[in-house]
Amino acid sequence: MRQTSIDQSRHTEKASEDNRRVTERVPAQFSLMYSGMSDGRMLIGNGVVSNVSKSGIGILGNHLVKRGMDLSLFIDLPRLEEPICIAETRVSWVAGRRFGVEMIAPKLDVQNELRFYVWNHLYRQDGKKP
Repeated sequence: MRQTSIDQSRHTEKASEDNRRVTERVPAQFSLMYSGMSDGRMLIGNGVVSNVSKSGIGILGNHLVKRGMDLSLFIDLPRLEEPICIAETRVSWVAGRRFGVEMIAPKLDVQNELRFYVWNHLYRQDGKKP
């Protein structure tokens, strides 16, 4: 079972056998589109990002995915006019329509946008400074 420490604006989860993430998750709620191949057919889905970390993204989607699937994501980050594209992600866990993806070598500009979002939500809302 996961051990979780929760405060008002962030979640910190300790690594365990079923949760290998060692970076902090930032709760989020913004839309995305995902696409990939499933059983030889193109899958295109819409969803909501539920959390973001340095290495992964939690998603609630409208189409089922399988663990190990490769997906491309188009994420509508707040304050950006155009969605950011993460061309390579891999589904690391699935629970119904909820799933998590690991980012595989995202481009530097995408890494910077996500870092900026995570930094703002971890430190600005807590009143902490880096």
